[in-house]
Amino acid sequence: MPGDRAAGRPALPSPPLLLLLLSRVAALHPGELFPHGELLGDQLLLEGDDESSAAVKLAIPLRFYEAQFSTLYVGTNGIISTQDFPRETQYVDDDFPTDFPAIAPFLADIDTSHGRGRVLYREDTSLPVLGLAARYVRAGFPRSAARFTPTHVFLATWEQVGAYEEVTRGAEPSGELNTFQAVLASDGSDTYALFLYPADGLQFFGTRPKESYNVQLQLPARVGFCRGEADDLKREGPYFSLTSTEQSVKNLYQLSNLGIPGVWAFHIGSTSPLDNVKPATAGGELSTAHSSAPLEPSFSQAAALERDYTEDNLDYYDENEEEVEYPPSEPEEASNSHSSIHVALHPEADSEPVGGGISPPQSALASPPPYPTPSSWPLYPETEPATLDPQTKEGASLEEVEAPSLKVESPDQTGTRNLAPPEVDGESLAPSWGAPPPHPGNRSIQPHPGEAAVPSERDVPPAHPEGEVVLPNYPVLAHIPPLSRGTYVVGVEDDIGSNTQVFTYNAANKETCEHNHGQCSRHAFCTDYATGFCCHCQSSFYGNGKHCLPEGVPHRVNGKVSGHLRVGHMTTVRFTDMDLHAYVVGNDGRAYTAISHIPQPAAQALLPLTPIGGLFGWLFALEKPGSENGFSLTGATFIHDMEVTFYPGEERVHITQTAEGLDPENYLSIKTNIQGQVPYIPANFTAHVSPYKELYHYSDSAVTSTSSRDYSLTFGAINQTRSYRVQQNITYQVCRHTPRHPASPTTQQLNVDRVFALYSDEERVLRFAVTNQIGPVEEDSDPAPVNPCYDGSHTCDTTARCHPGTGVDYTCECASGYQGDGRSCVDVNECATGFHRCGPNSVCINLSGSYRCECRSGYEFADDQHTCILIAPPPNPCEHGSHTCAPAGQARCIPHGDGTFSCACLPGYTGNGHQCSDVDECTENRCHPSATCYNTPGSFSCHCQPGYHGDGFQCTPDSTSGLKPCEHQQRYARAQHAHPGARLHVPQCDEQGNFLPLQCHGSTGFCWCVDHDGHEVPGTRTPPGSTPPHCGPPPEPTQRPRTVCERWRENLLEHYGGSPRDDQYVPQCDDLGHFTPLQCHGKSDFCWCVDKDGREVQGTRSQPGTTPACIPTVAPPTVRPTPRPDVTPPAVGTFLLYAQGQQIGHLPLNGTRLQKDAAKTLLSLHGSIVIGIDYDCRERMVYWTDVAGRTISRASLEPGAEPETIVNSGLISPEGLAIDHFRRTMYWTDSGLDKIERTRLDGSERKVLFHTELVNPRAIAVDPIGGNLYWTDWNREAPKIETSSLDGENRRILINKDIGLPNGLTFDPFSKLLCWADAGTKKLECTLPDGTGRRVIQNNLNYPFSIVSYADHFYHTDWRRDGVISVNKDSGQFTDEYLPEQRSHLYGITAVYPYCPTGRK
Repeated sequence: MPGDRAAGRPALPSPPLLLLLLSRVAALHPGELFPHGELLGDQLLLEGDDESSAAVKLAIPLRFYEAQFSTLYVGTNGIISTQDFPRETQYVDDDFPTDFPAIAPFLADIDTSHGRGRVLYREDTSLPVLGLAARYVRAGFPRSAARFTPTHVFLATWEQVGAYEEVTRGAEPSGELNTFQAVLASDGSDTYALFLYPADGLQFFGTRPKESYNVQLQLPARVGFCRGEADDLKREGPYFSLTSTEQSVKNLYQLSNLGIPGVWAFHIGSTSPLDNVKPATAGGELSTAHSSAPLEPSFSQAAALERDYTEDNLDYYDENEEEVEYPPSEPEEASNSHSSIHVALHPEADSEPVGGGISPPQSALASPPPYPTPSSWPLYPETEPATLDPQTKEGASLEEVEAPSLKVESPDQTGTRNLAPPEVDGESLAPSWGAPPPHPGNRSIQPHPGEAAVPSERDVPPAHPEGEVVLPNYPVLAHIPPLSRGTYVVGVEDDIGSNTQVFTYNAANKETCEHNHGQCSRHAFCTDYATGFCCHCQSSFYGNGKHCLPEGVPHRVNGKVSGHLRVGHMTTVRFTDMDLHAYVVGNDGRAYTAISHIPQPAAQALLPLTPIGGLFGWLFALEKPGSENGFSLTGATFIHDMEVTFYPGEERVHITQTAEGLDPENYLSIKTNIQGQVPYIPANFTAHVSPYKELYHYSDSAVTSTSSRDYSLTFGAINQTRSYRVQQNITYQVCRHTPRHPASPTTQQLNVDRVFALYSDEERVLRFAVTNQIGPVEEDSDPAPVNPCYDGSHTCDTTARCHPGTGVDYTCECASGYQGDGRSCVDVNECATGFHRCGPNSVCINLSGSYRCECRSGYEFADDQHTCILIAPPPNPCEHGSHTCAPAGQARCIPHGDGTFSCACLPGYTGNGHQCSDVDECTENRCHPSATCYNTPGSFSCHCQPGYHGDGFQCTPDSTSGLKPCEHQQRYARAQHAHPGARLHVPQCDEQGNFLPLQCHGSTGFCWCVDHDGHEVPGTRTPPGSTPPHCGPPPEPTQRPRTVCERWRENLLEHYGGSPRDDQYVPQCDDLGHFTPLQCHGKSDFCWCVDKDGREVQGTRSQPGTTPACIPTVAPPTVRPTPRPDVTPPAVGTFLLYAQGQQIGHLPLNGTRLQKDAAKTLLSLHGSIVIGIDYDCRERMVYWTDVAGRTISRASLEPGAEPETIVNSGLISPEGLAIDHFRRTMYWTDSGLDKIERTRLDGSERKVLFHTELVNPRAIAVDPIGGNLYWTDWNREAPKIETSSLDGENRRILINKDIGLPNGLTFDPFSKLLCWADAGTKKLECTLPDGTGRRVIQNNLNYPFSIVSYADHFYHTDWRRDGVISVNKDSGQFTDEYLPEQRSHLYGITAVYPYCPTGRK
């Protein structure tokens, strides 16, 4: 390509401009949206929460899917449709698909009331707008839409709109406002949609449902398209979903499917067959000029949106509440004729490259083009999406990257350490490469059993011969497996000058490729040598054979940074696991690094330390002829040790960077540790490092470098120059079996042309950028012309290799895994084309430039790492009888599937499962007071006493015996005295057969008072020999006094002789003795109305045949003897109760199956939002929390029961609720007050258990037998599950790793497992009460809210399905779901048993 050089790049921008580019990146500016405004003819949608435009009649109909439409409607809630919208409650909070046609750039609950933004829309046929739309579409669809020329465009713009918020007195509305735009371009035959999200345009990512606003959960916005229901059978039509989680919404403005961050294009309608919406693919020079990472045509765009990109990696947004798509719950969905695209989307690709770039016409935009041309973009990677912090409007490259390379020799260290031999190819010293230790320190690694110990440092001779492996001050491997075979003689020597250790090896056996080729990269080949084997990267890949990366493609680095720094002479700063992300463009040597959230004093002081990011510059430097960059030698496991000494203050800092291999996406993983002292740099000062050169000296397995460099600190007119000295030591492992090592020079020179360091206090991000070339040591002579391949000035695609020709000529070739002309390359989908080596029973997963094989469930890789073979099931100790559980009648053995097991005592027994003892249920008063309890091994039984009948749990006196309760109990007790050893109390009865108020035990001498039913009065028992308590006679049942109406009625009846004639008047009284409002004269038709005193209301007397309308004058009673009309008492049996806003639902169970046809409403509670719900099995009462009324209430399940408020003060947002039926107490969480409280079931003895270290407490569960309390806190910064005793003692964190939004929590008294449903991780998990034995039951939940355990199933409410979902405990499979007819969110759920569950201690 001789012409490429002539068209080379212009002079590089000045440093200030480069600094601007570093922080700006080419994201879409708000001013670069399609022009809009009322002056351009836009119509303005009315302000409001749920407004819809009038029908917009289109000049030319457009196509949506296969149909043609002539009208459009624009809605407040970020949506366009071809028909008017239903009420927002029918679609705003639901997931896709909608049941009406929908084009949704940001479907959420948006409210423009009170001037919070505006919605504009119009149809446009102006040439600038048509031309701009055409260019976007052609760029996104270079093959299918190369000649697309729209005839009209419809634009809708949501400008500075806000989310719906409940009005709170004194609270200011949120300042988070969104701006986005939808553009529909049509030529009559095809319709394309453009969604535009400018930088800083998305400041909120979802909205809270109105009906559950107080619950503080947020549903992510939906972005995509729905065809709506099919006309014939109301079946779902096709739909396309681009977002499903908050993370994917956050990334909308950072990514793109046509190359411009924030711009998305879709083919949404056509006269030709179009099964579903087709997304654009990044292609053409548009992407190379404007994007930081074109989305490969073959990968899932929705999945890409789920990934963490720079801004989110740097913790600018909350990342805890992530979601994945819920799988179809009904099997037939998979075979329906409609199609859907969501997270699993793999869109088709327009793979043909485009030759020319595009730019919007200047007449259409008031601002310059939103992106520079390729030649004017020297600093940032062209294939990574730009990122821009929405608060600061500043950005950086998508993978915010690090700076120039730097190496340091370790200072001498005193002490004794045992060092083990590192792993070397072909030697059984370490069969697999391990990760280096994270930090240096005292380490020891044991030799092979039976061999002598490795000598310590102080026993080592001071010199090392040539050719031996040089390692750093600590071994590269953190763990070395036991030696499999062979004997090794290990000698360790200390090199005083370079502070490294030397190891020599003598292998008695050698390993061959036949058994060890799996240690090589899958892009490498294995070669046997005389003493062992070595791995070598294939053509078009580079590395050390163990790790190989494709040539010519960008690379990424992820890691963590920790440290302990003294800044200046005063401040000490500690930081742990700060995020580090680097992005490297290998074919021109650019490396970018970003480190987030290092505290300000330390981050500012680290500005001059470009060697932190400079390591990546050396690793992936652009290679000159005859030279190799660092990764070609080290691969992905090495240690970079450096010491920096600052002048004039001689502060010293030690930095260790440990590479830990490649992750499944081929990203390099690295840990960085920084210790020491650095000079203080005042805020607002900037650091500048001039271009520099440094020499690297290479030996067998170590690289060293020592250099000095100056840096300047500037602020306004202040300019200070300082310097530091850098000593670097890079140690790695080499394969020593090759006959001769590659002919690499012993010294190479790294040229760093551009160095930038920036710190943003608002973003809290430290950034470095360097451009690097590695080559031979240069002489001081006039430089000869350099081929563009060697200095990075070529114009090859970032995923292409540059091949130098004669002089300054060169050619471009797409890297392996890509195709194109070298100047524009797109990913090859090896999985779709069949060019992969994944064998049977495996799944091919396409990656950018490559692919990955994964075995199906139940299979594992064979030695070739491509063939999947069946995994032999591990032995089941429970079946083979090799377990150590108690006998089968006392315990059960629970297999875990991996050869391990656990033991659990059966109900009725207590213990650890290995030893179980019987629980005496009779001590727990399970039976009715008039029943006798008989304990049996593992169980108990209740039998009603003589004179009573029932099941022992409920006993009632026999109606035919004529005996009163005291006489029944007396007769039974006397009968029991005939049995030896019986010590039953014989009740004392009076002459009428009632209990005497004072009762004394004839054998023990204890005395006590009893009530009318013979129940002991608490606190009255006295010991033998003391004065008995004074007991008054039991109060007689009180009768209310007769009312005026009743006395008058009795008097008249007495006067009439007890039987009035038909013409005689008798007052009519109601059940409470009040006059009924309507009174009539005997059996005549003369009637009249009366007041509360029975006096006739003038003018109401009627003639025969007419009845006056009388109004009650007495308020209705608060307790009525008849059932409520909206309460249906449940039948006996096991059933579920669930909270659904203003009602409590009843869902019966048949075994564990949901009896959906028998579901009904148990209780209607108008004006409430019921959240937490639980059941007291002793008194058959249901309890619930109400966040709308700020109360806790209860109601009996008996007919005629009325709700009763138990707690009505001191609550803000009561959510989770748990009942302890043994101790008669209840516990609840309040996420508004951040408290956990306890009361008796009647609301008395209220006590705050916890009010600190709580952020969002939600679910709560109680283990009455074990005496433990559990609760969740979905604090997004640090979610956790905690536990304590029931009195609030011994509080501790049980689970705080790998959880996100633990909404639901349940304790199963039978299996003794604590289980939770997590709306963030989408998992249902269980653990033992002490936090051990954690295991995943189901990892693909949708959006669970509450969960309960019953028998071998879990039942949870789900916000996305708005229903109850059942999951099998053993298999983890979804078994059923119930979706109430009334669609709204379900909250708490509990199970109701016929009797109290026994559980076990």
